[in-house]
Amino acid sequence: MKIIEVRDYKEMSQKAAEWIIHQVRINPHSVLGLATGGTMLGTYAALVEDYRNHQTTYRHVHTVNLDEYIGLDGDHPNSYRYYMNHHFFHFIDIPSSQTHIPNGLAEDVEAECQRYEEMIQAVGGIDLQIVGIGQNGHIGFNEPGTSFDSTTHVVRLAESTRKANARFFSSIEEVPTHAITMGIATIMKSKQILLLASGEEKATILSQLLETEVTPAIPASILKTHDNVTIMADQKALALVSEEQRKVYAQ
Repeated sequence: MKIIEVRDYKEMSQKAAEWIIHQVRINPHSVLGLATGGTMLGTYAALVEDYRNHQTTYRHVHTVNLDEYIGLDGDHPNSYRYYMNHHFFHFIDIPSSQTHIPNGLAEDVEAECQRYEEMIQAVGGIDLQIVGIGQNGHIGFNEPGTSFDSTTHVVRLAESTRKANARFFSSIEEVPTHAITMGIATIMKSKQILLLASGEEKATILSQLLETEVTPAIPASILKTHDNVTIMADQKALALVSEEQRKVYAQ
């Protein structure tokens, strides 16, 4: 695991986009693992700008998203399918059939989890997985206590996660209680992982991630055992990380 420190959210977003663009250019058939939420908005905006200016093609790329709320269809403004379409997919040349997100309206959610897991294997596995980190250390919707052996599964969302996401809804009552999420073991199979963190609200958990042992209490801590993980974080997110730890994880 290594750390790349950037000044602010804007620089993080631009550099993350450049990372993704590089991956697509060196392997036009890349499988990209994508995330949603506020952290990713700047990155997707930079990717769309690059497509407009430089026509980086995604015609042969497959994307697999980390998660989707149960109970929301793809046209719901707070579904992650809607988010991806309206912030990224509709502005590039990727065929919609190559954009994969769990079906939040599946009648049999367990079967949907199995289908999603098999789909990831069928497209060749994830070349580059982008993740954020929740304030409680979750990656995807894998909340504290989730088994490191978990594959794609249904999760009951922690109240802290629902509260953090309530800003996207009219009220917390509207935030779904369950989601389908890519499991920790599935994420860990990715060839390369890029974790993005920005803002002072991520400072405590980022410090804990770097300074504690690997533990299910901080799901993201398992990333320290992966061979190719980079944390890209701004100065505010890294504010509580000691100089000693920065040296340990320096490039």
